[in-house]
Amino acid sequence: MGELKLMKGNEAFAEACIRAGADAYFGYPITPQSEVLEYLMAQKPYETTGMVVLQAESEVAAINMCYGAGGAGFLAVISSSSPGISLMQEGVSYMAGAELPLLIANIVRGGPGLGDIQPSQGDYFQATKGGGHGDYKLLVLAPSSVQEMSDFVPVAMDLAYKYRTPIMILSDGAIGQMMEKVELFEPRKRRTLKEIEKQCPWATTGKKPNRERNIITSLDLDPFKLEKHVLHLKDKFDKMQEEVRFEEIQTKDAEYLLVAYGTSARVCQKAVDLARIEGIKLGLLRPITLYPFPSKRLGELAKQVKGMLSVEMSLGQMVEDVKLAVNGKVPVEHFGRTGGIIHTPTEVINALKKSFINK
Repeated sequence: MGELKLMKGNEAFAEACIRAGADAYFGYPITPQSEVLEYLMAQKPYETTGMVVLQAESEVAAINMCYGAGGAGFLAVISSSSPGISLMQEGVSYMAGAELPLLIANIVRGGPGLGDIQPSQGDYFQATKGGGHGDYKLLVLAPSSVQEMSDFVPVAMDLAYKYRTPIMILSDGAIGQMMEKVELFEPRKRRTLKEIEKQCPWATTGKKPNRERNIITSLDLDPFKLEKHVLHLKDKFDKMQEEVRFEEIQTKDAEYLLVAYGTSARVCQKAVDLARIEGIKLGLLRPITLYPFPSKRLGELAKQVKGMLSVEMSLGQMVEDVKLAVNGKVPVEHFGRTGGIIHTPTEVINALKKSFINK
Protein backbone atom coordinates (compact mmCIF):
# COMPACT_ATOMS: atom_id res chain seq x y z
CA MET A 1 0.00 0.00 0.00
CA GLY A 2 1.24 3.46 -0.89
CA GLU A 3 1.35 6.51 1.33
CA LEU A 4 -2.07 7.51 2.70
CA LYS A 5 -3.02 11.17 3.13
CA LEU A 6 -6.17 13.16 3.78
CA MET A 7 -6.30 15.66 0.93
CA LYS A 8 -8.56 17.93 -1.07
CA GLY A 9 -9.15 16.88 -4.65
CA ASN A 10 -7.17 19.88 -5.90
CA GLU A 11 -4.26 18.97 -3.63
CA ALA A 12 -4.36 15.32 -4.73
CA PHE A 13 -4.19 16.43 -8.36
CA ALA A 14 -1.24 18.74 -7.66
CA GLU A 15 0.69 16.09 -5.70
CA ALA A 16 0.05 13.56 -8.47
CA CYS A 17 1.51 15.96 -11.04
CA ILE A 18 4.75 16.09 -9.06
CA ARG A 19 4.86 12.32 -8.54
CA ALA A 20 3.99 11.53 -12.16
CA GLY A 21 7.01 13.49 -13.42
CA ALA A 22 5.40 16.60 -14.90
CA ASP A 23 7.95 19.02 -16.33
CA ALA A 24 6.09 22.24 -15.60
CA TYR A 25 2.89 23.79 -14.31
CA PHE A 26 1.63 27.10 -15.63
CA GLY A 27 -1.58 28.58 -14.29
CA TYR A 28 -3.54 31.45 -12.86
CA PRO A 29 -5.70 31.42 -9.71
CA ILE A 30 -9.47 31.08 -9.90
CA THR A 31 -11.93 29.60 -7.41
CA PRO A 32 -12.59 26.68 -6.88
CA GLN A 33 -9.22 25.36 -8.14
CA SER A 34 -6.70 27.82 -6.68
CA GLU A 35 -5.38 25.15 -4.28
CA VAL A 36 -3.64 23.45 -7.20
CA LEU A 37 -1.30 26.39 -7.70
CA GLU A 38 -1.03 27.08 -3.96
CA TYR A 39 -0.09 23.48 -3.18
CA LEU A 40 2.54 23.34 -5.92
CA MET A 41 4.08 26.63 -4.81
CA ALA A 42 4.27 25.38 -1.22
CA GLN A 43 5.84 22.05 -2.21
CA LYS A 44 8.60 23.71 -4.31
CA PRO A 45 8.98 20.72 -6.66
CA TYR A 46 11.78 22.43 -8.59
CA GLU A 47 14.05 21.68 -5.64
CA THR A 48 13.22 17.94 -5.69
CA THR A 49 12.25 16.94 -9.24
CA GLY A 50 13.14 20.01 -11.29
CA MET A 51 9.48 20.69 -12.09
CA VAL A 52 8.84 24.36 -12.89
CA VAL A 53 5.84 26.05 -11.26
CA LEU A 54 4.88 29.50 -12.49
CA GLN A 55 1.87 31.76 -12.01
CA ALA A 56 1.40 33.53 -15.32
CA GLU A 57 -0.08 37.02 -15.72
CA SER A 58 -3.26 35.56 -17.23
CA GLU A 59 -4.87 32.35 -18.46
CA VAL A 60 -3.95 33.32 -22.04
CA ALA A 61 -0.31 33.67 -21.08
CA ALA A 62 -0.35 30.37 -19.17
CA ILE A 63 -1.70 28.29 -22.05
CA ASN A 64 0.87 29.74 -24.45
CA MET A 65 3.64 28.87 -22.00
CA CYS A 66 2.30 25.31 -22.23
CA TYR A 67 2.57 25.54 -26.02
CA GLY A 68 6.25 26.46 -25.68
CA ALA A 69 6.96 23.63 -23.27
CA GLY A 70 5.10 21.08 -25.38
CA GLY A 71 6.93 22.18 -28.51
CA ALA A 72 10.22 21.31 -26.83
CA GLY A 73 8.92 17.84 -25.90
CA PHE A 74 8.16 18.64 -22.28
CA LEU A 75 4.84 17.82 -20.63
CA ALA A 76 3.23 20.84 -19.05
CA VAL A 77 0.18 20.85 -16.80
CA ILE A 78 -2.41 23.60 -16.57
CA SER A 79 -5.54 23.90 -14.48
CA SER A 80 -8.35 26.37 -14.13
CA SER A 81 -12.10 26.62 -13.70
CA SER A 82 -14.77 27.30 -16.30
CA PRO A 83 -14.24 31.00 -17.28
CA GLY A 84 -10.47 30.49 -17.18
CA ILE A 85 -10.68 27.40 -19.37
CA SER A 86 -12.73 29.42 -21.87
CA LEU A 87 -9.88 31.94 -22.12
CA MET A 88 -7.46 29.11 -22.90
CA GLN A 89 -9.42 27.63 -25.81
CA GLU A 90 -7.44 29.33 -28.58
CA GLY A 91 -4.18 27.92 -27.20
CA VAL A 92 -5.71 24.46 -26.73
CA SER A 93 -6.81 24.49 -30.37
CA TYR A 94 -3.31 25.54 -31.42
CA MET A 95 -1.76 22.70 -29.41
CA ALA A 96 -4.20 20.14 -30.83
CA GLY A 97 -3.39 21.36 -34.34
CA ALA A 98 0.36 21.30 -33.67
CA GLU A 99 0.07 17.85 -32.01
CA LEU A 100 1.58 18.78 -28.67
CA PRO A 101 1.10 16.99 -25.34
CA LEU A 102 -0.63 18.77 -22.47
CA LEU A 103 -2.59 17.87 -19.34
CA ILE A 104 -5.51 20.20 -18.56
CA ALA A 105 -7.68 20.07 -15.45
CA ASN A 106 -11.01 21.90 -15.39
CA ILE A 107 -12.54 22.15 -11.91
CA VAL A 108 -15.95 23.21 -13.19
CA ARG A 109 -18.02 25.95 -11.53
CA GLY A 110 -21.47 27.34 -12.22
CA GLY A 111 -22.13 29.43 -15.30
CA PRO A 112 -22.64 30.79 -17.88
CA GLY A 113 -20.52 33.90 -17.58
CA LEU A 114 -18.88 34.40 -14.22
CA GLY A 115 -21.71 32.38 -12.67
CA ASP A 116 -20.72 31.37 -9.16
CA ILE A 117 -18.05 29.29 -7.42
CA GLN A 118 -20.27 26.27 -6.75
CA PRO A 119 -19.81 22.90 -8.53
CA SER A 120 -21.33 22.33 -11.96
CA GLN A 121 -21.13 20.04 -14.97
CA GLY A 122 -22.05 22.73 -17.47
CA ASP A 123 -18.73 22.45 -19.35
CA TYR A 124 -19.44 18.99 -20.82
CA PHE A 125 -20.05 20.31 -24.34
CA GLN A 126 -16.92 22.47 -24.23
CA ALA A 127 -14.77 19.54 -23.10
CA THR A 128 -16.10 16.80 -25.36
CA LYS A 129 -16.97 18.65 -28.56
CA GLY A 130 -13.63 20.42 -29.04
CA GLY A 131 -14.11 23.67 -27.15
CA GLY A 132 -12.01 25.86 -29.38
CA HIS A 133 -12.09 26.45 -33.14
CA GLY A 134 -11.56 23.87 -35.84
CA ASP A 135 -11.94 20.10 -36.08
CA TYR A 136 -10.35 18.50 -33.04
CA LYS A 137 -11.18 16.44 -29.96
CA LEU A 138 -9.81 16.13 -26.45
CA LEU A 139 -9.63 12.80 -24.68
CA VAL A 140 -11.57 13.58 -21.48
CA LEU A 141 -11.34 11.72 -18.15
CA ALA A 142 -13.99 12.35 -15.48
CA PRO A 143 -12.97 11.50 -11.88
CA SER A 144 -15.67 10.93 -9.28
CA SER A 145 -13.45 10.88 -6.18
CA VAL A 146 -10.37 12.51 -4.70
CA GLN A 147 -8.55 9.21 -5.24
CA GLU A 148 -9.23 9.41 -8.96
CA MET A 149 -8.03 13.02 -9.02
CA SER A 150 -4.67 11.45 -8.21
CA ASP A 151 -4.91 8.20 -10.14
CA PHE A 152 -5.95 9.77 -13.45
CA VAL A 153 -2.91 12.08 -13.64
CA PRO A 154 -0.24 9.56 -14.75
CA VAL A 155 -2.81 7.92 -17.04
CA ALA A 156 -3.60 11.28 -18.67
CA MET A 157 0.09 12.15 -19.03
CA ASP A 158 0.83 8.86 -20.79
CA LEU A 159 -2.14 9.37 -23.10
CA ALA A 160 -1.00 12.93 -23.91
CA TYR A 161 2.30 11.54 -25.21
CA LYS A 162 0.73 8.48 -26.84
CA TYR A 163 -1.56 10.64 -28.96
CA ARG A 164 0.50 13.85 -28.97
CA THR A 165 -2.49 15.92 -27.97
CA PRO A 166 -3.99 17.79 -25.00
CA ILE A 167 -5.83 15.56 -22.53
CA MET A 168 -8.42 16.94 -20.10
CA ILE A 169 -9.40 15.87 -16.60
CA LEU A 170 -12.94 17.22 -16.19
CA SER A 171 -13.80 17.53 -12.50
CA ASP A 172 -15.94 19.98 -10.53
CA GLY A 173 -15.84 22.24 -7.50
CA ALA A 174 -17.23 19.58 -5.15
CA ILE A 175 -14.52 17.01 -5.91
CA GLY A 176 -11.86 19.71 -6.05
CA GLN A 177 -12.75 21.00 -2.58
CA MET A 178 -13.84 17.86 -0.70
CA MET A 179 -11.36 15.98 1.47
CA GLU A 180 -10.95 12.21 1.29
CA LYS A 181 -8.29 9.65 2.07
CA VAL A 182 -5.93 9.19 -0.87
CA GLU A 183 -3.45 6.39 -1.51
CA LEU A 184 -0.59 8.13 -3.31
CA PHE A 185 1.32 6.25 -6.00
CA GLU A 186 5.09 5.90 -5.95
CA PRO A 187 6.90 8.77 -7.69
CA ARG A 188 8.35 8.20 -11.13
CA LYS A 189 11.32 10.10 -12.49
CA ARG A 190 11.03 12.95 -14.94
CA ARG A 191 12.46 12.19 -18.34
CA THR A 192 15.92 13.50 -19.06
CA LEU A 193 16.72 15.70 -22.06
CA LYS A 194 18.31 12.71 -23.78
CA GLU A 195 15.17 10.65 -23.19
CA ILE A 196 13.01 13.46 -24.58
CA GLU A 197 15.16 13.69 -27.72
CA LYS A 198 14.90 9.92 -28.21
CA GLN A 199 11.16 9.62 -27.48
CA CYS A 200 10.10 12.87 -29.17
CA PRO A 201 11.96 13.12 -32.50
CA TRP A 202 9.49 15.86 -33.52
CA ALA A 203 10.42 18.19 -30.63
CA THR A 204 12.34 21.46 -31.05
CA THR A 205 15.36 20.35 -29.06
CA GLY A 206 17.94 21.95 -31.32
CA LYS A 207 18.96 21.11 -34.89
CA LYS A 208 20.85 17.81 -35.01
CA PRO A 209 23.32 16.93 -37.81
CA ASN A 210 21.39 13.89 -39.04
CA ARG A 211 17.84 15.23 -39.21
CA GLU A 212 15.77 17.97 -40.76
CA ARG A 213 14.71 21.01 -38.77
CA ASN A 214 11.69 20.49 -36.53
CA ILE A 215 9.07 23.18 -36.98
CA ILE A 216 6.10 23.32 -34.59
CA THR A 217 3.08 25.11 -36.02
CA SER A 218 -0.66 24.74 -36.53
CA LEU A 219 -0.61 26.99 -39.62
CA ASP A 220 -0.77 25.66 -43.18
CA LEU A 221 -1.99 28.06 -45.87
CA ASP A 222 -2.23 25.31 -48.50
CA PRO A 223 -5.84 24.04 -48.13
CA PHE A 224 -4.98 20.62 -49.56
CA LYS A 225 -2.12 20.11 -47.12
CA LEU A 226 -4.29 21.35 -44.25
CA GLU A 227 -7.08 18.96 -45.22
CA LYS A 228 -4.57 16.09 -45.24
CA HIS A 229 -3.38 17.13 -41.77
CA VAL A 230 -6.92 17.42 -40.37
CA LEU A 231 -7.75 13.96 -41.73
CA HIS A 232 -4.60 12.68 -40.03
CA LEU A 233 -5.86 14.20 -36.78
CA LYS A 234 -9.25 12.55 -37.33
CA ASP A 235 -7.57 9.15 -37.66
CA LYS A 236 -5.88 9.81 -34.32
CA PHE A 237 -9.12 10.86 -32.63
CA ASP A 238 -10.88 7.79 -34.05
CA LYS A 239 -8.13 5.59 -32.63
CA MET A 240 -8.86 7.09 -29.20
CA GLN A 241 -11.98 4.90 -29.19
CA GLU A 242 -9.66 2.18 -27.90
CA GLU A 243 -9.31 4.15 -24.66
CA VAL A 244 -12.99 4.05 -23.64
CA ARG A 245 -13.46 3.51 -19.90
CA PHE A 246 -16.59 3.15 -17.78
CA GLU A 247 -17.90 1.63 -14.56
CA GLU A 248 -21.11 -0.36 -14.14
CA ILE A 249 -22.98 -0.66 -10.85
CA GLN A 250 -25.78 -3.22 -10.48
CA THR A 251 -26.54 -3.35 -14.19
CA LYS A 252 -26.78 -7.13 -14.51
CA ASP A 253 -30.51 -7.29 -13.72
CA ALA A 254 -31.32 -3.59 -14.13
CA GLU A 255 -34.68 -2.63 -15.63
CA TYR A 256 -33.85 1.08 -15.52
CA LEU A 257 -30.47 2.77 -15.94
CA LEU A 258 -28.95 5.97 -14.62
CA VAL A 259 -26.10 7.49 -16.63
CA ALA A 260 -23.93 9.94 -14.69
CA TYR A 261 -20.32 11.01 -14.22
CA GLY A 262 -18.29 12.80 -11.56
CA THR A 263 -20.19 14.09 -8.52
CA SER A 264 -23.51 13.15 -10.12
CA ALA A 265 -22.36 9.51 -10.27
CA ARG A 266 -21.67 9.56 -6.52
CA VAL A 267 -25.22 10.74 -5.90
CA CYS A 268 -26.62 8.17 -8.33
CA GLN A 269 -24.78 5.30 -6.67
CA LYS A 270 -26.73 6.03 -3.47
CA ALA A 271 -29.91 6.44 -5.51
CA VAL A 272 -29.41 2.92 -6.91
CA ASP A 273 -29.16 1.49 -3.38
CA LEU A 274 -32.29 3.34 -2.20
CA ALA A 275 -34.27 2.39 -5.29
CA ARG A 276 -33.48 -1.29 -4.85
CA ILE A 277 -34.74 -1.13 -1.26
CA GLU A 278 -38.04 0.00 -2.81
CA GLY A 279 -37.96 -2.93 -5.22
CA ILE A 280 -36.93 -0.89 -8.29
CA LYS A 281 -34.25 -2.70 -10.28
CA LEU A 282 -32.04 0.29 -10.99
CA GLY A 283 -28.46 0.31 -12.28
CA LEU A 284 -25.81 2.91 -13.04
CA LEU A 285 -23.36 3.34 -15.88
CA ARG A 286 -20.63 5.85 -15.05
CA PRO A 287 -18.64 7.07 -18.05
CA ILE A 288 -15.02 7.52 -16.99
CA THR A 289 -14.01 8.73 -20.44
CA LEU A 290 -16.47 11.35 -21.67
CA TYR A 291 -14.62 11.27 -24.97
CA PRO A 292 -14.46 8.57 -26.13
CA PHE A 293 -17.99 8.01 -24.83
CA PRO A 294 -19.07 4.44 -23.90
CA SER A 295 -21.67 4.42 -26.67
CA LYS A 296 -21.29 0.74 -27.56
CA ARG A 297 -22.01 -0.44 -24.01
CA LEU A 298 -25.00 1.89 -23.68
CA GLY A 299 -26.33 0.50 -26.94
CA GLU A 300 -26.08 -3.00 -25.50
CA LEU A 301 -27.82 -2.01 -22.27
CA ALA A 302 -30.60 -0.38 -24.30
CA LYS A 303 -31.70 -3.90 -25.31
CA GLN A 304 -32.15 -4.77 -21.63
CA VAL A 305 -33.65 -1.78 -19.81
CA LYS A 306 -37.00 0.03 -20.10
CA GLY A 307 -35.57 3.52 -19.83
CA MET A 308 -32.45 5.58 -19.16
CA LEU A 309 -32.10 8.76 -17.11
CA SER A 310 -29.11 11.04 -17.72
CA VAL A 311 -28.35 12.76 -14.41
CA GLU A 312 -26.23 15.91 -14.69
CA MET A 313 -25.46 19.11 -12.82
CA SER A 314 -26.58 21.06 -15.89
CA LEU A 315 -29.63 21.69 -18.03
CA GLY A 316 -28.71 18.63 -20.07
CA GLN A 317 -25.62 18.07 -22.20
CA MET A 318 -24.40 14.48 -21.85
CA VAL A 319 -28.00 13.37 -22.46
CA GLU A 320 -27.44 14.10 -26.16
CA ASP A 321 -24.63 11.54 -26.31
CA VAL A 322 -26.76 9.02 -24.41
CA LYS A 323 -29.57 9.46 -26.95
CA LEU A 324 -27.15 9.05 -29.85
CA ALA A 325 -25.76 5.86 -28.29
CA VAL A 326 -29.22 4.40 -27.71
CA ASN A 327 -30.43 5.44 -31.18
CA GLY A 328 -34.12 5.31 -30.28
CA LYS A 329 -34.08 1.75 -28.86
CA VAL A 330 -35.32 2.93 -25.45
CA PRO A 331 -36.66 6.19 -23.97
CA VAL A 332 -34.00 8.56 -22.60
CA GLU A 333 -34.82 11.42 -20.22
CA HIS A 334 -32.76 14.02 -18.40
CA PHE A 335 -32.72 15.17 -14.79
CA GLY A 336 -30.44 17.95 -13.63
CA ARG A 337 -29.90 20.80 -11.23
CA THR A 338 -27.98 23.90 -12.19
CA GLY A 339 -26.74 27.12 -10.59
CA GLY A 340 -24.21 25.12 -8.56
CA ILE A 341 -26.83 22.93 -6.82
CA ILE A 342 -26.07 19.23 -6.31
CA HIS A 343 -29.12 16.99 -6.59
CA THR A 344 -29.98 14.47 -3.87
CA PRO A 345 -30.51 10.71 -4.28
CA THR A 346 -34.20 11.15 -3.43
CA GLU A 347 -34.58 13.76 -6.17
CA VAL A 348 -33.01 11.36 -8.66
CA ILE A 349 -35.40 8.55 -7.69
CA ASN A 350 -38.40 10.88 -7.93
CA ALA A 351 -37.27 12.00 -11.38
CA LEU A 352 -36.91 8.35 -12.44
CA LYS A 353 -40.43 7.56 -11.24
CA LYS A 354 -41.88 10.63 -12.96
CA SER A 355 -40.09 9.84 -16.22
CA PHE A 356 -40.81 6.12 -16.48
CA ILE A 357 -42.57 4.35 -13.62
CA ASN A 358 -45.52 6.56 -12.65
CA LYS A 359 -46.46 7.57 -16.19
